Amino acid sequence: MKKTVIVMPVANEEETMAQVLDEILALPYDNLYVYPILDNYTKDHTEDIVKKYEKETGRVKDIFYEDSRGVVSCYLYGFKKALEDGAEQIIEMDGGGSHQPKELPQFIDSLDKGYDCVFGSRFIKDGGVVNDPLYRHALSFGGTLLSNIVLKTSYKDMTSGFEAFSRDVLLSLNLDKFLSKGHIYQTEMRYYCRNLNHIEVPIHYIAGGSSLKMKSVKEALSVLFRLKENEENVHISA
Repeated sequence: MKKTVIVMPVANEEETMAQVLDEILALPYDNLYVYPILDNYTKDHTEDIVKKYEKETGRVKDIFYEDSRGVVSCYLYGFKKALEDGAEQIIEMDGGGSHQPKELPQFIDSLDKGYDCVFGSRFIKDGGVVNDPLYRHALSFGGTLLSNIVLKTSYKDMTSGFEAFSRDVLLSLNLDKFLSKGHIYQTEMRYYCRNLNHIEVPIHYIAGGSSLKMKSVKEALSVLFRLKENEENVHISA
C-alpha cells in the first residue's frame, strides 16, 4: 500500500487544528499521514495539539522548520521530509480550514489511477468558493486568465493550493530553484508540471480572513514573466 503524506503548513490554528486532524484521520486510509509544518510565526498552542496527535495516533508528524521564510518554504521543506520518509504520494493542503478534508479522496483516487499531478480547481464544474470577497475572487480568476496567456497553459485554476503529486514528480524538481515566495508559487508549480499527466478536480475553497497585499501582487507579476527562463533551472525529467 502506497504511503501518502499530507504536507500542511500551520500557524496559530489552535481553534481548528484538532477538527482538521480528526476529519483527515477519519478517512478510510490507513496509509495516510499528516505532516503539519510549523515555524516561529506560531505563538499559540497549535504545536501542543499536533504533538498530542503525533503521540496518540502514530500518523501525525510534528515538523518544526526553524529556517522558514514563509508558507512556500514550509511547503517545499515538507515535500523534502515526506520524500525522505518514503512517501509515494504527497498532497499539499491548507491547515486552517480553507481546504476540506472530505475532498481528499478524489486526489488520492486520481493518483491511484496513474495521474502524476492532481490540482484542485474552484473554477470547474462542481467547484466553488465560500466567503471570498469579490476582489479576491476576481484576482484569482483574473490571475488564472493572465497566467494562461503568458505561459500558454490551459488550466482552469492556476492559484489553488490544494494539489497532489506522485513521488517521481517531486524528485524530478529542484525545489531549491523555485522563484516564488508567495501566492504565485501555485502558478509556478503548475507551469513546471504542464506537460505531465495531470488532472484538475473540483474543490470548494472556504476563504479566511487574510488580505492580499499589493506587494504580493507585484511579486506575482515579476515572477510570472520569469518562469519560462527559470524552467531549465528547475528541470522536470522526461
